[in-house]
Amino acid sequence: MSFDLRTLIAAHRGEARALHGGHVNPKWAKALKLIGFDNEYVRACGQYLWDSAGRQYLDMVAGYAVCNIGRNHPVVQQALGDFLASGEPSMVAFETPLLSGVLAGELKKRVGRGLDRVFFTNSGTEGIEAAIKFARCATGRPVLLFEEGAFHGLTTGALAMNGCDSFREGFEPHPESFRAIPFNDLAALARELARGDVAAFVTEPIQGKGVNLHSAEFLAETSRLVHSNGALLIIDEVQTGVGRTGSFLAIDQEGAVEPDIVVMSKALSGGYVPVGAVLTRTAVWDRVFSRLDRAIVHSSTFHMGGLAMTAALATLAVYDDEQLAQRSREQGARIREGITAMRSRFDFIRDIRQRGLMIAIEFASPARISLKIAWKMVHALNENLFTQAVTMPLMQDHGILCQVAGHGMPVLKLTPPLIINDNDITHFLGAFERVMESLHTFPGPSYDALSRIARNAIRTSSDSPS
Repeated sequence: MSFDLRTLIAAHRGEARALHGGHVNPKWAKALKLIGFDNEYVRACGQYLWDSAGRQYLDMVAGYAVCNIGRNHPVVQQALGDFLASGEPSMVAFETPLLSGVLAGELKKRVGRGLDRVFFTNSGTEGIEAAIKFARCATGRPVLLFEEGAFHGLTTGALAMNGCDSFREGFEPHPESFRAIPFNDLAALARELARGDVAAFVTEPIQGKGVNLHSAEFLAETSRLVHSNGALLIIDEVQTGVGRTGSFLAIDQEGAVEPDIVVMSKALSGGYVPVGAVLTRTAVWDRVFSRLDRAIVHSSTFHMGGLAMTAALATLAVYDDEQLAQRSREQGARIREGITAMRSRFDFIRDIRQRGLMIAIEFASPARISLKIAWKMVHALNENLFTQAVTMPLMQDHGILCQVAGHGMPVLKLTPPLIINDNDITHFLGAFERVMESLHTFPGPSYDALSRIARNAIRTSSDSPS
């Protein structure tokens, strides 16, 4: 029996929405239709996507910060093809895979800090689950601390450290051994650590939901506090790593931060094969893998697959060769400067938070009475509606894919590929300015968002069921 992928795709072209709605996730398919994000993309290159009608889009999401090097990078494509053509074995199980050792060495060179052991995973969430187990085993303590507003994944342990109730609802009870502290609150952290039952404090250097930045010296002081209380520091760099914030890791910009465990994933994949890495100190590793009969006490079927290791190695080579951390700093600063220049003209813009190409534009109720009324009307209908009134015209009118930063957050989030160029930024800033101008005039954001959703709802009802 033969299999021809191109023929298969061609035979089903145009059916993506119906197939997803019929067989995968009907609610997601419907939600995308309602906000006008239900394009069927047929081609991708770098920072651009093309739909079946041939329209080009600028991708300012990058697969939730996965495609730092851009989509379909030729270096990664070539490396994966070379691996497949080589006939190299993968996932033998009873082996010590060559490429996993090479990749571990490359990661250690870039991360440093005495993190001398690397455990590979298939995702960032799996990395967090591994870190939870490692911390408890190494310390003999049960409690994991996390910050309000955190996002560390959606599996059971990671979900217990999720700062958003919309993700946690319906999956109770959550273990009491996970305790939240307010974001950026050293005093609260000190109080919890003093109870003596904390295995580790888990934190994102910059929170992915909302792009919330800690105050200067917070992470360095956290490092000191945690270790003085006999606990471990787990740094979640799943979204912030591989150049996203302008350095290989976000903590590279935070001073004397000495983590015991660092979790990475997302951009390591090059946008192709899922891969994650948990880097840890030898002292932690040796408490977990403590005897020969515990040599694989934590493991995973796919965690050192040859294609995943190849994708990550090729991605690191691209990161180095194209100086993507520097590009992230430069282009992120350009976007920040452009939005900052608009703030005095647009009352809805409250703040811009930016580190490299991890950017949040926060909106808030304005001073002008007419606009304040519009703001209240929008939020009375739905607390997410105002930011959707920004994302929808950016997508539908200007061909720019952006996202709302999180549930109940009036925040537009940008995590574009690190390869975006000056023309892309000019295009985004011009489009954003025009959207802001429209939202600051009668009849305002509620009318615009609701009318677009209504049109999409009519289209949804007239389409074939999905």
